[in-house]
Amino acid sequence: MNTKPSLELASLIEGYRRFRANGWNPRRERWAALREGQEPRVMVIACSDSRVDPAQIFDVDPGQIFVVRNVAAMVPPFETSPGHHGVSAALEFAVQVLRVREIVVMGHGMCGGCKAALTQELAGTEPGKGGFIADWIELLDGAREEVVHKHGTQGREAEKAMELAGVKVSLANLRTFPCVSELESRGKLTLRGAFFAISDGLLHVLDEESGEFSPVE
Repeated sequence: MNTKPSLELASLIEGYRRFRANGWNPRRERWAALREGQEPRVMVIACSDSRVDPAQIFDVDPGQIFVVRNVAAMVPPFETSPGHHGVSAALEFAVQVLRVREIVVMGHGMCGGCKAALTQELAGTEPGKGGFIADWIELLDGAREEVVHKHGTQGREAEKAMELAGVKVSLANLRTFPCVSELESRGKLTLRGAFFAISDGLLHVLDEESGEFSPVE
């Protein structure tokens, strides 16, 4: 039996060793405190895309943000039907147990999930062959209509419009959760929209009154 690690695993192990040397040992007090529990003030909902790690983009310490990542950084609307509601469970835990004070939905440029929602290239595929993705990004179907009407279904302009619209959809769906809407109305919870541009590394923040995303100075 071949027990030699693959190149991929070997690379991860090397990274782990760097972490032990540079991230764990110099911060032993921090890790000792985290052993007793976590108290993040912010929840970040981001895409699973390997290029947009929230901890790296925001340069935070361990335990500082509570992160949920999925295809296209989507939040489904509140529903009580049977099923496995992973995002909803994480949201419930963050809001009701950890009592985060802020939720940031962060979309990003060149998002494959948003592009698939725009082109509907996976529509009608079977689970395991693209169907799971197709079902998930149907959450963007409502927003897609306006994007297609203004920009069509091809080109970077249309793709970016879909990516920005996706952030707004998730924010709207967050507010369908009673625990979120109640805390927001009492000023105990703030919702934010953000967008990270892979092409230039700029973070944009949404002004919900104007509906515009502006780059952070």
